[in-house]
Amino acid sequence: MSITELIQYARFIISKLLHPNIIHINNENGSNKFVLLSYITNPFRISPNNSRFKHHSNKWECRKIADIWLKHGYNIDVIDWNNTHFIPKRDYEIFIDIHSNMERLTPFLKNSKKILHITGAHWKFQNAAEMKRLSDLRDRKGFTLKPRRQVTPCNGIEYADCATILGNKFTQDTYAFSKKTLYPIHLSTAILFPHYEKDFTKIKKNYLWLGSTGMIHKGLDLVLEAFNQLPDYNLIVCGPVDKEKDFENAYFEELYRSPNIKTLGFVALDSKDFLDTIQNTVGLIYPSCSEGQAGSVISCMHAGLIPIISYESGVDTGDFGCTLSENTVDAIIEAVISLSLKSTEELKIMSYKSWSYAREYHTQEMFSKDYKAFVENILNKMETS
Repeated sequence: MSITELIQYARFIISKLLHPNIIHINNENGSNKFVLLSYITNPFRISPNNSRFKHHSNKWECRKIADIWLKHGYNIDVIDWNNTHFIPKRDYEIFIDIHSNMERLTPFLKNSKKILHITGAHWKFQNAAEMKRLSDLRDRKGFTLKPRRQVTPCNGIEYADCATILGNKFTQDTYAFSKKTLYPIHLSTAILFPHYEKDFTKIKKNYLWLGSTGMIHKGLDLVLEAFNQLPDYNLIVCGPVDKEKDFENAYFEELYRSPNIKTLGFVALDSKDFLDTIQNTVGLIYPSCSEGQAGSVISCMHAGLIPIISYESGVDTGDFGCTLSENTVDAIIEAVISLSLKSTEELKIMSYKSWSYAREYHTQEMFSKDYKAFVENILNKMETS
């Protein structure tokens, strides 16, 4: 760690002790302009070298957002997006929020430029989509599970002047009603993988499901049911299924007793288990019902996996993957068989294109470039208005 990074880290520790609910980062040029960033404070409380920065791209992205505003002459105050007690004690030229603080704090920040940083589909779409998945499961299998990805309703986009957004046309369309200007930002990734040479003849029937909380929301039920009808195809499940006991109990046979399904549980992306998995699988299956831009899909594309995903995953598949026509067991079965029937050469090309696309568009460098361009655009408009 450099001297500058050590000094910054020391400041973060002091800030934590003096102000446990807010991080203060002062611009070295003595500026009196301030940005209020309502996102996550955790990335500022730990070293950038901490392994937790590899668990989710939002930690690095949050710090990068603050860093870019710092370099444009602003001091930064950071609070957590779910901090419901913070009340501004100073004027802020810029206010950035990822969810409900936009609505809550707008009365205190009437002269601020208000920017919503959108990381998921609109709450109304997402909540309805998950509840429909649960209803479909009840009708299909005869049991009801708990929702786990419900978002607190808020009117953040209505109160914002504009928004940055992680996601493609799908995600953007869920906010189209607002008529607000949306600035697309490419999702970054925490880990880069080299381009692996794989024996596609050997692995062409091997697939991966990778996800976090919300097994039904992210379509693991559909994937398990599909592979239960595909005994000649293999599935590896990477995700914290043991944290959702109702789901685990409902799909215990498929998860732990099916000869063609192996459940690894939570797996760190830089672990040997995950490296072994991506080198021995041809594709990712991820039929999520609602995302901003699915980090698991981006991570697997960086590993050269061919994506079979839902439209609602928020990632474009171009000519190197498959966007499911519908999120059903039958559609997944059809897509899996279709992909595995391709020649070794076709699979090799698709894998390389998937990796290349991720390397071109979904990196920390691209996120930085996008967000820097956005900041300069906004500042230019503020100066000329």
